[in-house]
Amino acid sequence: MSSRAVTNVATAVADDPLASGGAATRRLAPWARRNAYRALSLAVLLGAWWTVTELEVWSELFVPKPTAVWDRFVDGVTVHDGQTGLSGYYLWEHLWASLRRIGLGVGLAIVAGIPLGLLIATVRPVRIVLEPYVNFIRSLPPLAYFSLLIIWFGIGDASKVWLIFLAAFAPVALSVVSGVQGIRRDRVDAALALGASRSQVVRHVTLPSVLPELFTGIRLALGFAWTTIVAAETVDGLPGIGGLAWTTKKFQQTDVAVLCIVVIGITAIAMDAALKALERRTVPWQGRA
Repeated sequence: MSSRAVTNVATAVADDPLASGGAATRRLAPWARRNAYRALSLAVLLGAWWTVTELEVWSELFVPKPTAVWDRFVDGVTVHDGQTGLSGYYLWEHLWASLRRIGLGVGLAIVAGIPLGLLIATVRPVRIVLEPYVNFIRSLPPLAYFSLLIIWFGIGDASKVWLIFLAAFAPVALSVVSGVQGIRRDRVDAALALGASRSQVVRHVTLPSVLPELFTGIRLALGFAWTTIVAAETVDGLPGIGGLAWTTKKFQQTDVAVLCIVVIGITAIAMDAALKALERRTVPWQGRA
């Protein structure tokens, strides 16, 4: 090949964004790779599940077939045999009832946990008195005090929301404490030297510095809320996705139990992904400053 032909080929390659690995390709390739890995892992999991059930390694009572779980999903979103959905409610009604309880409980935990965390981190007498109680609440399993909450607030939504609130409150408050304690003293001194008041220091230095830790605390609180929802809905939990999962033990409906697990898992992952996206937009400086 002549030197002129080589030059022409090199020029064509340079002008081709795919061949030269253009910026758009470099941006999309990692995203595509991640999704390919996830799709492959899901396919392997479903394939293994289908193989185990087809080989009848275990009884279908213990490991239901994927088709059986899909059938229960179809039942959950339709009217079948004169019955609406599952246990008298559509699947989305169960999910919405649980999301509403989780939203109220975690929302109250955020509203109460942020100011209390700031007080514990900045006021020594408050820290001495209240921090042990926050740690005490954090250490208790939800079922340890659920009976008391039922006695105090009844079997309605109030006791469930309080249970989720108590499960989510400590992670939020302690994340704020950790965030405040991680602020470098010279940043506060610099703000004061420039004439900032105490409230301005809190608004422009403390709160922005606490945000990364706060998002971590909220993500942990949501995780605790989802692990608590089944316990919260063991009593008068219908409609509710946790209550639906709890009722399956009566008739040994393993397929419905697996469906509830899948719905809870997918919803929790979606909520966590949304929270991480919000964190990237709200705290763009994280890891860079």
